[in-house]
Amino acid sequence: MAEIVLGIGTSHGPMLVTETETWGQRVPADKVATHAWKGGDWSFDQLVEARAGEGIAEQANKTVWDERQALCQKNIEQLADIFEEARIDVAVIVGNDQNEIYRNTLNPAFGVHYGDTITNHEFSPERKLELPPGIEVSLPGYIPSGGADYPGCPELALKIIEQAIADEFDVAAMSALPRKETPHAWGFIYRRIMRDRPCPSVMVTVNAFFPPNQPSSRRCYKFGQSILEAIREWDSDKRVALIASGGLTHFVIDETVDRTFLNALRDKQFEPVFALGEKTFRDGTSEMKNWIPVAGAMAQLGLEPHLLDYVPCYRSEAGTGNAMGFVYWQ
Repeated sequence: MAEIVLGIGTSHGPMLVTETETWGQRVPADKVATHAWKGGDWSFDQLVEARAGEGIAEQANKTVWDERQALCQKNIEQLADIFEEARIDVAVIVGNDQNEIYRNTLNPAFGVHYGDTITNHEFSPERKLELPPGIEVSLPGYIPSGGADYPGCPELALKIIEQAIADEFDVAAMSALPRKETPHAWGFIYRRIMRDRPCPSVMVTVNAFFPPNQPSSRRCYKFGQSILEAIREWDSDKRVALIASGGLTHFVIDETVDRTFLNALRDKQFEPVFALGEKTFRDGTSEMKNWIPVAGAMAQLGLEPHLLDYVPCYRSEAGTGNAMGFVYWQ
């Protein structure tokens, strides 16, 4: 039987792979977007007014950005050290796609890649034109120069698919990626946590972002139990890591939601997370649904969570930005 020896949860957003001089490039887009917060839809100006008493404006400047970026980088390197020291043979990485390999024409609630190779090719000029402002500068943080091919783990992936079907999850099965670019949720793990020396891995996708078929937070938790059972039943002596990539609250930071989530990890009790309601898990905050399967599996295993840090990185007085979280279970 394979042994799960490590769990990791890490944020992966563009602010983590770019210089702080570029963080403000997203603010013009923030000012014209409609934002999800507190279960409603808010304009930028409405957020500024509603959050005027929180002292956010004092945190949205380069001095604070530099301090918080330094903290984030320290924690990423520590997670990479922990991963290296654990001598992992296979990693199961749970993340979400953001119109990188899927499209609205076909976007499964859950997917598992079972091919021999995971491709991570550089974007074409035409593909770069599709990107939102401030994103192109982040691409080297997810895709190495010249691109890369990574080893999959078909044996474990097929076991996860088999178990998922037995547990009544109708997962999409991919022998190859629909597009050649690895979504940034996985590119970040390969580049930063595995330091461009990836072990074989299984890509598990969760449709966190896009209606109408986003799985609920409770459904994601149950999916994690299925993944755990598959690994437990895998006839192998491999050392396995479960990794969650994404989160925490963004594109509008909500520290109350983040604390509720992190406390649930600590207490191994997820009802408070489910009680937040599905309207909480919209926009980037929905990436917490990448963490829930991993955190639930870790809780069932009894592995203890260790919160390295929680770093809210505000980029505007409206509270836009990305709250960064760095956790491991061992």
